[in-house]
Amino acid sequence: MTILTAEDLLGRLVGYPTVVGHANLNLIQFIADYLESYGAQVHVLTGPEGDRANLFATIGDPSVPGYILSGHVDVVPAGEPEWKGDPFKMRRDGDRLIGRGTCDMKGFDAAVLAAVPDLAALSLSAPVHIALSYDEEAGCKGVPHMIAELPNLCARPLGCIVGEPTGLQPVLAHKGKAALRLRAKGLAGHSSRPDQGQNAIHALLPALSAAAAQAEALKTQSQDARFAPSYSTLQIGVVQGGQAVNIIPDHAEALIETRAIAGVDPRQLMAPIIAQAGSSLEVDWISSYPALALPTESDLSRLMTELSGKPPLGAVSFGTEAGLFQQAGIPSIICGPGDISRAHKPEEYLTRAELEATRDMICKLGQHLAN
Repeated sequence: MTILTAEDLLGRLVGYPTVVGHANLNLIQFIADYLESYGAQVHVLTGPEGDRANLFATIGDPSVPGYILSGHVDVVPAGEPEWKGDPFKMRRDGDRLIGRGTCDMKGFDAAVLAAVPDLAALSLSAPVHIALSYDEEAGCKGVPHMIAELPNLCARPLGCIVGEPTGLQPVLAHKGKAALRLRAKGLAGHSSRPDQGQNAIHALLPALSAAAAQAEALKTQSQDARFAPSYSTLQIGVVQGGQAVNIIPDHAEALIETRAIAGVDPRQLMAPIIAQAGSSLEVDWISSYPALALPTESDLSRLMTELSGKPPLGAVSFGTEAGLFQQAGIPSIICGPGDISRAHKPEEYLTRAELEATRDMICKLGQHLAN
């Protein structure tokens, strides 16, 4: 059997243009075949969309509590003109491995897969699970379907390691997030006769005013010094509607998001807006996930400090599926290769050294479980 290196595997994964919101079944099948070739128990969990799937695989005995290695396989679009080559064909520039998703977060996925031959050769006292989800970039839309299936797939895990880019430093906390869409319908007409139409943009204004007021109010409410800013936040991100200045707008919508410190439900922060929307607006939840908060003295924190060789960091500003695993009763932590500042940008990259260090860390986890 040909052994694929972490770099080989990263090149393969980047070559699948699994942009968020689009099909990923070809990539999932490649990974499933690879894992099955090493004896892993693989479950492909197709989502309700039909063209996207999560993958959950186990190396070892699934009836024994073990550890989840969690990553996502979707990437953000790569239409920026600053790319110096095809973003879905990995390029090498010195130690840099360049391509969409190399850092966020197919690099972690590739390192996990590259460690599988070593993990499969060990006599593990506790299993290692590989959980790969879809549409994380749209607000962790895929992973809840997988988490709902976990009781049928394995014993309750001891912990979950989410491999988002942290420079391989364990991270204990992040904010939760919720996103909401408001839609207003009006009646078009000539702007000289507003009495004969209904202005959809005007219909949005009470809810938007409530959102702006709530954003200000949150600045003086619960605080958590681990975050910057230290309080929960709310913002109106998108407002759009109408056709021309002399046409009464017959449609309008707004996208609003909250980011909540640990202990605060991000959806609840939208309550004043929803109340103001009443029955006159359509209200749709786009996505949500809870905050993450893992105690420094937890067993998982100590384990990841040992495996990574780095002390845990209190918090990061971005969100992950770790909060959802924690909500399901699974202690969770973030620790992956690269720097989040490279993500979602042209010429995104991961270094060979970062990739190999991640593979080594995962092999150390296997050795820990074999002792």
